Formats: sequence, C-alpha cells, structure tokens
Amino acid sequence: MQLFAMALLAGSPALRAQTIDKIIAKVGTEIILYSDWQEQIQFIRSRQSGPLETSNECSILEGLLIQKFMVNRAKIDSVEVKDEELEQQLNARIEQILAYFNNDHEKFREYYGQSVADTRERFRDDLKNKLLTERLQNKIIGEVRISPEETRQFFEQIPKDSIPYLNAEVELSEIVFYPCLEEDQKIMARERLEKILQRIREGEDFSKIASVQSDDAASARNGGLLGWAKRGTFVPAFEAVAFSLEKDSVSGIFETEYGYHIVQLLERRGNSVLCKHILIKPRYSDDNYKQAQHHLDSIREVIVRDSIPFEAAVRQHSDKRAESFNNGGQLLNPKTGTADFETADLDPDVFFAIDQLGTGQISKAFSSTLPDGNKIFKIVRVNAKKPPHRANLRDDYAKIQQAAQENKKSQKFQEWLAANVPKAYISLDPSLHVSCPDVASWAGEGAR
Repeated sequence: MQLFAMALLAGSPALRAQTIDKIIAKVGTEIILYSDWQEQIQFIRSRQSGPLETSNECSILEGLLIQKFMVNRAKIDSVEVKDEELEQQLNARIEQILAYFNNDHEKFREYYGQSVADTRERFRDDLKNKLLTERLQNKIIGEVRISPEETRQFFEQIPKDSIPYLNAEVELSEIVFYPCLEEDQKIMARERLEKILQRIREGEDFSKIASVQSDDAASARNGGLLGWAKRGTFVPAFEAVAFSLEKDSVSGIFETEYGYHIVQLLERRGNSVLCKHILIKPRYSDDNYKQAQHHLDSIREVIVRDSIPFEAAVRQHSDKRAESFNNGGQLLNPKTGTADFETADLDPDVFFAIDQLGTGQISKAFSSTLPDGNKIFKIVRVNAKKPPHRANLRDDYAKIQQAAQENKKSQKFQEWLAANVPKAYISLDPSLHVSCPDVASWAGEGAR
C-alpha cells in the first residue's frame, strides 16, 4: 500500500520502462501490466543506492496485487469517491507540482513529457484508486483501541537489544501574541488595494497583477489561483464573498484577519468554488513588534511573580488562531500526534529560547517569522525534559501505545486479507511462478 502512495505523482517518464508490455496479473476486473511493475521497480531504484534484490522486486509485485485487490473489492462493496472530492484533490496535487516548478508550464512539460492537462488526466485513475483503497482500509480496520495491558505486552515482546534509543525530547506549552496594527497602517493597505481594483476594472489582467502585487506568496505564483475549495475551507468572511459572486465577476474590497482581499470567481460546482484572489496586508512597524514583545514579557512576569497557572494565562492572552490554544497552550508534534518533540526537530527560534531552561521554567518573549514574512511573538514553558535514553514504558508510554496500536491495525488488516484474498478471482502470468514463487500463492482457489 505504501509503494502506491510513494509512487503517486512522483515518477517521471524517464523512470518508465521502455519494453514490450503485457498483462502479468488479473485481480477481478483489475489488471497489472508488466510496465506497471517495472515502473515501480525503477522508482524504488532511483531512491536507493545499489541494486534491488529479486526478493524486493517480488515484494513490489505483491504490493501491486494488494492495491488491485483492494480497488476491486472497493468497487464490489460500493465504496464511493465523489467526483467533486476527486477533482479537488487532483487540482491540489497538480497545483503543488506546479508550485515546485514556479508555475513554469514548460518545465512541467519537460519533466513529465506532456502538458499539465494530459498529466492531470493520467493521474486521475491512480488518485481515485488510492482514495478507494484508503476508504476501504479504514472501513476494514475501523476504530482500533489499545489497552494498557496490550501496550505492556507489545513492549515486552520487543527483544531487549532491539528496544530503540531515543534522542533528547521536550514537552512545551506556549502563549502566542500577534502584534497590533495602527489604524493608519490599515488605511494605507486598503488604499493600495483600491488602486489595484481600479486597474482591474479598467481592463488589466487579474492574474498578472496578482502575481506581482498579492501578499499571498503561495497563490501569487499561480496568478492568485486558489484552486477548487469546498464550502468551509476558507475563513467565514472570505467564503461569504466567494460564494456570493457570479461567474467571472470580481468582488469589492473586504477584510479578513489576514488583511484586505478582492476575489474573482472562475467557476462554481455545487458547494465548491474555483477562484483567484489578491491579498494586501497592512505593514507592521518596528514599534508594533517592540510593543508585542514587551506585552508578552509583562505577561511572563505576572505568571512567574503571581504564580498564575500558565493554562489560565493561555485562555486570557494567547491568540485563538494558534493551534495550541485549544490544548491549554500545549504543543503537539505534527509528526507523531504526541506532546514529545525531539530537540533536533524544534524550530531554531524555539530551540534557542528553551535550550538553557529547566522543567517548569518559562522563556522570555521571542519572535517567530510566519511563512508570509510577518512576525508573531511567543513565550514558551518547558513542561518536561527527557535526556537521551532507551525507550521505556514510564517515560515513553504514549509512543509505545501508538506503535502497539499501529501493529494491531496491521494485524487486523493482514487477517482480513488472508480471509478474503483466497476467495477472489486472481490469475498470474506463468513466468511469475518461476521468478516470484511466493507471489504465486496469490493464484489460489479463486483463480480459474
């Protein structure tokens, strides 16, 4: 399953095997071509040093058989992927690739050997199959809970010499503060956008202006294009305008927490819209930043001096846009979903702010630069510090529990495969019985 996810949208024509093609396997109504197998092999080879062993090539083929079996079963079980969801995800992937090429369609064509439109169509079936597979797998596995006893048993089954050695880790909480703007800074930003809107109304190209003037760097690279988005994707103020427009019309100026916008609606399909926008953000001054830092330092002093609970200070002072706000300020590691961060994974500004602090201590206010170039300010409390150590149930229970849960999910899925694969119609090319004898077992009682 993972090979499929890795290869999707990743391979270029240069990786595809140039060979006479043939069908090497059938799984229900799904087929596997020899070129499908070779493309996966070439993809893996391109990402490792040294030759790929025959056993690994056969494992790749088995992965393809699992994919095709899951797609075939998903269709039998009427697992659904809606067209608008497929289009949205397909557009997002194409836009991501174009952004990598700085929206240069010629570089895109050079790499993929075909136009954006043709590549998009080539990706469509792969993406739909991936979504079908994920949906069926979630249905099979369902909600998997893991008890403390199961966690303990899982850990105790790990050979002593295989228990991993963990790097230094910390648990952190934060208070986040956005600098305040002066009214004249807002007025200047709005006036700048009014001039841009006037140019568009006089006939200048929206996309060209957006690529040069918009403060949303990500969409500016695409001429302001935001891609297909469902209702609920944008902040309410933006969404209210986008969904109220007529096709090809341009909105007036409106404000969100990000700044001032104008929007052009390109198309609407039910609850999804395709639009462009231009964002102009008010410019912060050095004084705004100094005031923000001073404000947070004064909050820190109150917490330390008056022993106010950090969590209470979060509720009163931290910005609600911060992901940590609803966790009482606690940061969660996006890689693991736990509160543990390896120190090497911390942003440099956070690392240097807490490096010399002990458990329970709070940093002085420091700035972090957002992707849009603006600054926010933070104070961070060290909730726990763990030195490098071998994993154990006392200090690393959440990690071990997560590993035990993933292991239980894998076992449940493998049991389902073992029970259902033999019932399916599966046929293999005779040559595979020699080159990959273990894979030949797939052509069981269901084959005819």
